[in-house]
Amino acid sequence: MTLTAMHSKTFNQHHPVRQGQANCGPVTIHYQDEGYLTDKPLLLIMGLGSQLTLWPTELVNTLVDEGFRVIRFDNRDIGLSSSANNGIDADLKKAMLRSRLRLPIKSNYTLFDMVSDCINLLDHLDLPKVHVVGASMGGMIAQLFAALHPHRTLSLTSIMSTTNEPWLPMPRMDILLNMAGYGVPRGHEKEIAIARSLQFWKKISSPMYPTPDEEILARLAADFDRAYRPSGYLRQSHAIIATGGCRKLLRNIDCPTQIIHGSSDPLVNKKGGIDSAKSIRRAKLELIKGMGHDFPKQLLPRLGELIVYNALQTHSR
Repeated sequence: MTLTAMHSKTFNQHHPVRQGQANCGPVTIHYQDEGYLTDKPLLLIMGLGSQLTLWPTELVNTLVDEGFRVIRFDNRDIGLSSSANNGIDADLKKAMLRSRLRLPIKSNYTLFDMVSDCINLLDHLDLPKVHVVGASMGGMIAQLFAALHPHRTLSLTSIMSTTNEPWLPMPRMDILLNMAGYGVPRGHEKEIAIARSLQFWKKISSPMYPTPDEEILARLAADFDRAYRPSGYLRQSHAIIATGGCRKLLRNIDCPTQIIHGSSDPLVNKKGGIDSAKSIRRAKLELIKGMGHDFPKQLLPRLGELIVYNALQTHSR
């Protein structure tokens, strides 16, 4: 359904919500556009293998209430967006070895292509400039967006992300083994897939702000029913490795920038966030004690506050 067709429809009592499909070059991107069309546009970019639904509703509502038009979307190969498979095998072990040896890597696409998806989506929505917020892989995409398209970037907030330099610490060993399929339930039936995902999320969640298992399970079940795309997860992982480090490009960023990272992140080490902050001029760094690689409810007010304050700096410069 197009933006125009759903312009007047409201899905909840708080604000208008529109959905649509945007033709973004070689892929079709599914998006959700919330708030009022006259408000300041803010683009949310989600991370590896995760659908737009992983952005907490409470955080989205806060941003809309603060006067932002919030656009979130499913990255290519995930959720309700189209696949991006050019027939190149996503051999992650081989790709990681070639990355460490600084050898070229062939992949179906890279994060640069995913930046182009963002630009094409904004063109579809006729938005010349946006505030950009990304989490994890989405933070890498957001950083590249701001570096490559400064004329379209009002502000940048990067959460639990990195410069992707190969010398930075890798994920904790037990998580690497989990991601490689060791010691996890195998199969693609719903119950097995959810059990496997629960095991992973419990490993990366915030130690000081635990989320009850039943809440995680409810989200995982809903996301499985919405779209289950394990091959897309592999191709996105391959894209991250194939893209390589981006810290040199980040020197081009000159918009208000907020880097947020958890001190206890076992998936993307905090040194990745610190390196982003060092690589971007005038970037502010917020290290949150006890935060892992998730969005615990207790921290949503603080995350919202940091995003909003950083965006407001656009108007004070």
